[in-house]
Amino acid sequence: MRIVNILERTAPIASPIANAFIDFSKMTLSLVAVVTDVIRDGKPVVGYGFNSNGRYGQGGLIRERFAPRILEAAPDSLRDDARDNLDAHKVWATMFKNEKPGGHGERSVAMGTIDMAVWDAVAKIENKPLFRLLAERQGTQADPRVFVYAAGGYYYPGKGLEGLKAEMQGYLDRGYTVVKMKIGGAPLAEDCARIEAVLKMLPPGCQLAVDANGRFDLPTAIAYAKALRQYPLFWYEEAGDPLDYELQARLAEHYEGPMATGENLFSMQDARNLVRYGGMRADRDWLQFDCALSYGLVEYLRTLEMLKAHGWSWRRCVPHGGHQMSLNIAAGLGLGGNESYPDLFQPYGGFPDGVRVEAGHMTMPELPGIGFEGKSDLYAEMKSLAA
Repeated sequence: MRIVNILERTAPIASPIANAFIDFSKMTLSLVAVVTDVIRDGKPVVGYGFNSNGRYGQGGLIRERFAPRILEAAPDSLRDDARDNLDAHKVWATMFKNEKPGGHGERSVAMGTIDMAVWDAVAKIENKPLFRLLAERQGTQADPRVFVYAAGGYYYPGKGLEGLKAEMQGYLDRGYTVVKMKIGGAPLAEDCARIEAVLKMLPPGCQLAVDANGRFDLPTAIAYAKALRQYPLFWYEEAGDPLDYELQARLAEHYEGPMATGENLFSMQDARNLVRYGGMRADRDWLQFDCALSYGLVEYLRTLEMLKAHGWSWRRCVPHGGHQMSLNIAAGLGLGGNESYPDLFQPYGGFPDGVRVEAGHMTMPELPGIGFEGKSDLYAEMKSLAA
């Protein structure tokens, strides 16, 4: 059993939208296929992966550094002999050879993309949905029903309050009970008007989260906190630079409601610094680490163990990215839920065909691997890479 090829293609996910920090008009991602010599139904088992939105494609790193290390490794060094399968942890260790610790940068995204594809292959080889495989290995009971919220509310020219409300109503009509919108790309007064417009339209039992995408310095973050605490928000997300732990800690002195951050922390060590020094409160705040950006599931498992050691429940984790990999982790390991992009970054976001959101939750289908084959538009892109 061996990995015989690793293929990569840089693909556009450009959208005419912006948050408080970047626009997405030239955004790309890497799509990866890990081809094995295992044959099922007359065809080789292929695992697929891609990186989340917000970071660009990593083709150079994948093709020049990480894929060659895997392909040059002795096949037995990557095997899980006990399960007659690939060992994702050994593959990860092979990728990380000759890499210094710290300074994670873009390599965490490149490795996370390959890691996703490896886990997809591992679960397919065992002919199990990844979420059930993870639950078995963790010794827990999988829960196919996962909380999901709808992320949107981006800025774009001419949108206005009516456009924002129409967007949010569309999410509510599709079964979401928590919706999220961007802040920080307009003056505070205008953002408050946008927030109030959405809050007024929400039916009972539904909530609004807001996301500043790391835009604010401390005075601005505090000014927003003082304005936002009048609203019953689901959370106030990523007010300042993700590595400014002091800003996050001091902000907690001015905002008693739930806060969320972590989507731009790309290692267990960075996540540990956040819970050590960022003033995050385990009884109300949310952690948004995204395995596809942070070295993959192998590293995410280390992060979860670190959180447990620091007294955090895994239920406080709601990953960023809106992809099926995190959905499988949430269902298999008991996370608090997952982000969803119902209308954006397609075909890479969303759920398999036919899956619906009901009362803010979706139910995982019983598809082998991560389940990409169940999403026809996405699988068409993936299949064209490994054809």
